[in-house]
Amino acid sequence: MKRTMNKISQPEHTERLSSSLRKNMDRIKSLTGNSSDFITRTFQGANGLSMAIVYINGLTDTTVINDNILKPILSETEADMAEQRTLADSFTAIKDIFLTVGTTNTVNKIDDFMSALYNGNTVILAEGWDLAISASTSKWEQRGIEEPSSQSVIRGPKDGFTENINTNVALLRRRIKSPNLWKIDRKIGLVTQTDVCVMYLKGIADDAVVKEVLQRLDRIETDSILESGYLEEFIQDQTFTPFPTIINTERPDSVAASILEGQVVVLVDGTPFVLVLPVTFFKFFIASEDYYQRFDIASFLRILRYCAFTVSMLLPSLYIAITTFHQEMIPSTLLVSLAAQREGIPFPAFFEAFMMEITFEVLREAGIRMPRAIGSAISIVGALVLGQAAVEAGLVSAAMVIVVAFTAISSFVVPAFNVAIAARLIRFGLMILAATLGLFGIMSGLFFLLIHMTALRSFGVPYLVPVSPFVPKNLKDTVIRVPWWMMVTRPRLFSKKNNVRQNVNLRPDPSGKEEEKS
Repeated sequence: MKRTMNKISQPEHTERLSSSLRKNMDRIKSLTGNSSDFITRTFQGANGLSMAIVYINGLTDTTVINDNILKPILSETEADMAEQRTLADSFTAIKDIFLTVGTTNTVNKIDDFMSALYNGNTVILAEGWDLAISASTSKWEQRGIEEPSSQSVIRGPKDGFTENINTNVALLRRRIKSPNLWKIDRKIGLVTQTDVCVMYLKGIADDAVVKEVLQRLDRIETDSILESGYLEEFIQDQTFTPFPTIINTERPDSVAASILEGQVVVLVDGTPFVLVLPVTFFKFFIASEDYYQRFDIASFLRILRYCAFTVSMLLPSLYIAITTFHQEMIPSTLLVSLAAQREGIPFPAFFEAFMMEITFEVLREAGIRMPRAIGSAISIVGALVLGQAAVEAGLVSAAMVIVVAFTAISSFVVPAFNVAIAARLIRFGLMILAATLGLFGIMSGLFFLLIHMTALRSFGVPYLVPVSPFVPKNLKDTVIRVPWWMMVTRPRLFSKKNNVRQNVNLRPDPSGKEEEKS
C-alpha cells in the first residue's frame, strides 16, 4: 500500500503589490484582521505624493521612524522635487538618498511585505508605486546577557546566550574573529517563520556534515518551531533511544570550542539553547571549565563524572540484586546489619527501591516547577521528612534511603542534563531486570545497552568513538584530558581537512635551554 503524504495547508500571499495605495492598504488590513498593533499612517510628501508607512507596534523603534524616515521625507526641498521627474525617480531618491536608516530593501510581493513587518521593519508605500521600501527599524524588549543558569562554572566566562539569535551570533563572532566562520540562514515553520542559522568554520568542518544538516533542516515541514528542541527531534539520527545524539548548551565559550574542533552548530531564534553536532557519548561528560584549569584536576573531575553516571544508573539495581539473590556476596557483619534493618519491612527490596525512586523523582520535578524562592527548600525538606518518616513507619529500610539518596545526588554530577535523564530512565529498567534475574539480568541489560550504543550514529559519526571504533589519537580528550601542548590535532571524525590546531613544539622547557638559545 502506497503511503500518501499530508501537505500542510498554509495561505499564500504571493500576489504582487498594486500601484494603488488604497488597494494595498485595504489588502494589508484584510490580511491582519485590522489588528490594532499594525500601525498605518498616511501623509502627503513634500512633492505632493500620497504616501503611507506601516509597522508593528512593539517590534519597531518609533524614534528611528520619526527621525530617519518621516522627517527626511517630509523635509524634501523644491530642488529635490525638481530632480524627481517620474515615480521611479521618487522611489529611488527616497530609498537611496533621503532615508537615513541602516538598510533598505525593495519589496514587491505581499508575503515579502508581511515578512518585513514581522521582522520589525517599517514599510513605505506611495500612490503609483507597485513596489515598497522596507527600512530597518527593528527594536524590541529582550533579556540581557546573563550567566547561564543550567551550566554554571567557577572559572571561566560568565556570559550566556539569550533569546535573540542576532545577539547569539555576535557572541560567537566575538570569540572567533575569522572570515571562515560561515553562517547560513533558514526560516522554518510555515506559521512562525522562525529564524534558524547554521554556523561552522569553513575549511575545518566536514562539508558532508554541513550538507547533511542543511538537507535535514530543509526537509522539515511544520507550522511552528518555538525552541531548538523541536529541531533536535526532527534532525536527530535515532528517535527511539534514551541517549541524546545532539548536545544543547547555552554557553558561548563551549559552542565556540566545538566550532573550532570542526563541529556544526544550529542557532534558533527565541531560545538560548544552541544545538551542537555531531557528538559522541564522551562529549556529554566534558564541561567547558575542564579547559580553564590544570589538566590533572580536569582529568580527576571527568573520571568522577563517569563514576557518578555509573552509580546513578546501577546502584539501586545492584542493591536489589545482591540483597535478593546474592546475599553470599555481602560481608557477614553488613549482612546482619541489613537483615536487622529489613526486619518488619512488609515490601520486597524492588518495591522499596521503586517507591523511593518515584518519590525522589516527584520531589525533583516539584522543586523545578515550584517558585524559585521555595522550590529548593521544598525538595530538600521534603526528601528529609519523607525519608525519615518512611524509615520510622517501617515502610523502607534506612539502607535503601541512603542508596536512593546517593543515586539522586550522583545524577546531578553529569554536566549534560539530557544524558543524566537517560541514566534515570535506564535505572528503572535495570531495577526490573535485577528483581527478576539478579546480577545476570543487570549484565544482560548492560550488554544490550552497549550493543545499542555501538549502533548509534550522530550525523555519520559513531557514538562511542574513539573507543568503538578505537582511535588512539582521540583518547587524549575523552576520559582524561592531556595538557594543552599535547593536543596538537583536532578530533579526526569532526574535522577531516585541517586537523592541526597548534605548533608541535609547545612543550614547556623548565631547564631554560630555550632562553639560552635565544
